[in-house]
Amino acid sequence: MVPCPGDTHALLRLADGRRHGRRDALRMKPPDIAETDALVEAMGAERGRLIPLLLAIQDRHRYLPAPVLQHLASRLGLTETEVTGVATFYAQFRLRPAGRHRILVCDGTACHVKRAPAIHEALLRHLRITPPNDTDTAGRFTVETVGCLGCCTLAPVIQIDSTTYGHLTPDRIPATLQAFLDEAAAPRPAHGHAPAAAAAGDAGEIRIGLGSCCVAKGSQDLFDALAAAVRRAGGGIRLKRVGCIGACYLAPMVEVLAPGREPARYVGLRPEDAEGLVVRHFRVAAGARLRNWGGRWLDRLLAGRGAESPASRVDGEAPANAAFSGRQVRLATSGAGHDDPLDLDEYRRQGGYGVLARVRDGALPADAVVAALERSGLRGRGGAGFPAARKWAVVRAAPAGDKYAVCNGDEGDPGAFMDRMILESHPHRVIEGLAIAARTVGAGEGIFYIRHEYPLAVRRVREALAQAAAARLLDGLAPGGGPLKLRVAEGAGAFVCGEETALLASLEGRRGTPRPRPPYPGVRGLHDRPTLINNVETLALVPVILAGGPEAFAALGTGRSRGTKVFALAGRVARGGLIEVPMGMTLREIVMEIGGGVGPGRAFKAVQVGGPSGGCVPAELAGTPVDYEALLAAGAMMGSGGLVVLDDSDCMVEIARYFLSFTQRESCGKCTSCRVGTRRMLEILERLCAGQGKAEDLPALERLAQRVRGASLCGLGRTAPNPVLSTLRHFRPEYEAHVAGRCPAGRCRPLIRYEVTDRCIGCTLCSQACPVEAIPFRPHARHEIDPATCTKCDTCRQVCPEKAIEVR
Repeated sequence: MVPCPGDTHALLRLADGRRHGRRDALRMKPPDIAETDALVEAMGAERGRLIPLLLAIQDRHRYLPAPVLQHLASRLGLTETEVTGVATFYAQFRLRPAGRHRILVCDGTACHVKRAPAIHEALLRHLRITPPNDTDTAGRFTVETVGCLGCCTLAPVIQIDSTTYGHLTPDRIPATLQAFLDEAAAPRPAHGHAPAAAAAGDAGEIRIGLGSCCVAKGSQDLFDALAAAVRRAGGGIRLKRVGCIGACYLAPMVEVLAPGREPARYVGLRPEDAEGLVVRHFRVAAGARLRNWGGRWLDRLLAGRGAESPASRVDGEAPANAAFSGRQVRLATSGAGHDDPLDLDEYRRQGGYGVLARVRDGALPADAVVAALERSGLRGRGGAGFPAARKWAVVRAAPAGDKYAVCNGDEGDPGAFMDRMILESHPHRVIEGLAIAARTVGAGEGIFYIRHEYPLAVRRVREALAQAAAARLLDGLAPGGGPLKLRVAEGAGAFVCGEETALLASLEGRRGTPRPRPPYPGVRGLHDRPTLINNVETLALVPVILAGGPEAFAALGTGRSRGTKVFALAGRVARGGLIEVPMGMTLREIVMEIGGGVGPGRAFKAVQVGGPSGGCVPAELAGTPVDYEALLAAGAMMGSGGLVVLDDSDCMVEIARYFLSFTQRESCGKCTSCRVGTRRMLEILERLCAGQGKAEDLPALERLAQRVRGASLCGLGRTAPNPVLSTLRHFRPEYEAHVAGRCPAGRCRPLIRYEVTDRCIGCTLCSQACPVEAIPFRPHARHEIDPATCTKCDTCRQVCPEKAIEVR
């Protein structure tokens, strides 16, 4: 039995490690209560500081010790039930001891379709962890799943402490853990946080992306090697950190700008290649022999592995990259791959904070700002598409007094990483947008609510805020002429907190449960005061629209969907990344032209649009334009902007089951229709995927979906049935096949088996890679798979060079 949030004694027993019938070997020394007192003194004793305090305590202890929770409750004037209720609501918090290192296994959509569950199983198997335990007996690693890490183009992904590893397979788990331990033994500055190695002079510039995805693919190691090579070169070369390049499939990418030469771009470089890159493109202090050696080295590289040769570039880019970027229009993401996220001077040279200055000085009055947003047709990019000007007008019209402006960066949709990339790459643009919003509506405080799972975004926004404050860019913006207060608040892992009223409850230090509307946050929001809430992309567009003119923005798009939209393009697509396209572009154009289609030998099947709130649009409807109304008509919705491409190896019934399991797990439980209705729907889908379904399950599933949609309190419950209804609508034959005990895509484990065909040459690669030794080691003989041992992780099929293993 899982204790309810108010059952304090049960929670304390859980924290002591006695739930599983044993005294937890990981119990640590008694916590120092004085440390908690120091945190409270430093951070404040208001209820709104509860979640930041819990995060800080967990960072110290790796869990929330029961005595600390009891003491914290007394310091904040709360009951133990109130504190434990919050601690048990958010996924980030744990009440029993954890290992020294925390492994988060991403189960976002892109990772899920690329078999993240097999990665989780491989970690448990290698570390000899038996569920329901999640920590190895040595107390070294704790393994947990997380809704999404926002590195969808690297799927499947895990994060160990703050280090991300992508493109994993079950057989690579031992080497990955060892690599982490080796690096942990020789720590260095936090990834992506080292300043760019700027140097005086005009010898040229080397740019390298240091966003989260780039770092996970090795750009930090390459950056460090390039920095050393630049120092040895001895003259005026600038090594520049830039944000997300957009073309994540090419990361890490290096761009070289040398005087008198065309820009050169390279992909696939390794740290050992840094010296040769510098020597080839720049005059260096070393002798001619070193320069010639570097030139010969890079010539070989250009002709071979992983680099774009000058002869293959089109306007400075390879043909594939030209196809990826040629149809895009960058507004919210302008400067991608070129701008240093934390170079305030660079942002200001490009006109940054210019609009904010006009707003502060009265050259652009508040009424004119709202009118310009209305003429632009800007709708909220967080999912619902509510007109931004109407939101701003409501808060502006509210009586004077305390008001708040909030940036919703709680990007909880699995398969979405737009907000993370924008915050990491363009923090000053979003800060300017929020500051303009606060000034326009009369708010004296602005808050960035950002997922705790996005440490680099949190770090960069905080640093950019410090830069803006130091430059006095926020002075005179608050009502009364004082400085505008801007701060970062970290979410603690609750998907429902993407909903406005749940987010506000979280900021108040409460469980993130939605409340009925009206009243809307614009009338009664944070601390019962008028509050404006916009998502990251919406705020990033505000200074762009006001600087370039609302008519220019409105000229893009179609119908009631104006401007551009940023999408995270991931899944079974050749060229994944962060894209920004005009509204009205079709899904087919995005998938086939920008994304390059699906992999060799596979057929494009569907696009999952809008995360758990969206739906699956089949390939036959790929001509659907990307706008709010057209996607709704196709059974999906815009959502925040996740586009996960599926091919014929993906099972649509299993995809529906995956999304229902996510929304059922993330339901706050406040309303019965969502709490119970999603559970009943999930039970039906689980039976279907297990081959235990019945014909009457399909109409029952539809009835339940309609009831949940119509009776739920908030957007999570009302949209939770969308993936089910859209797959039933477009892929009903697959549901009927599951009723008959077949999975046409070969993904539902209880309904499939792996067999070795006569194409097997006895190379033993499958036997060596099998994590459970289900394939006996028999060189030069046709292999066999023991069905009783096989976990159907798909590793054998992936490594077989002869494609001799089939799913039946």
